[in-house]
Amino acid sequence: MKKIFSIALILVAFSASAQTTFLNQVSVEFEKRVAVWPLLKEIQPEWFERSKDNRPQEVFSYFNFTGDASHSLYKQTKAAVVARGKWFEPFADNNVVYNNYTTGTTTAQKPIYEQTYLVEDSLLKIKWKITPDTRTIAGFECRKAVGILYDTIAVFAFYAEEIPVSGGPEGITGLPGMILGMGIPRLHTTWFATRVQLLNEAGMKVVIPATKGKKVDRTGMMTALEKALKDWDQYGKKMMLAWLI
Repeated sequence: MKKIFSIALILVAFSASAQTTFLNQVSVEFEKRVAVWPLLKEIQPEWFERSKDNRPQEVFSYFNFTGDASHSLYKQTKAAVVARGKWFEPFADNNVVYNNYTTGTTTAQKPIYEQTYLVEDSLLKIKWKITPDTRTIAGFECRKAVGILYDTIAVFAFYAEEIPVSGGPEGITGLPGMILGMGIPRLHTTWFATRVQLLNEAGMKVVIPATKGKKVDRTGMMTALEKALKDWDQYGKKMMLAWLI
């Protein structure tokens, strides 16, 4: 009986150890969905009805998040496909975002038309409020949080406490667990994890910051964007926000 009990304890310990390894180093695949019609109707309502048939109702693109409790890398794996005869140019899909949770800093490569910026700054400051609501995403029970970014931008996020990585899509961070689902109503955009995988140390070797681009901080890039998009009105504001998250 003692021998059986000892074996049971070993199995429990092994299971806990394996689970801890799984939770601490992860690769997460995200599907990003942009609701194009509501976005365009809000931006330019005067011509939306005349042009909507030439635009896709929604577009999907795909990204990978690789990280642990200390740092992470987020980048696109599959670009959005727009049906023939339709037109929509996704913005900010080519961002490559490296976050360092130990130092509280980010290095984000952001190609914007002819110019590529390398944004080096602190992690985004988001005021989070955790709610009792939950939702299952990619097999994990996630708790809902509501955040405010740049004082006015609402962010809805679902994070998994089982994955102690304080990151998520793009530069959105700061919750006590990995963000597996996220929405920004102002952009009519959502990100949801479709798969979470275990990583070993070899898999984490890809987590290094990009190095190419004009070095700026977030304020410097915002100034450059305001100048470049000053004649784009509401469309420019949407693009600007997409590049600043």
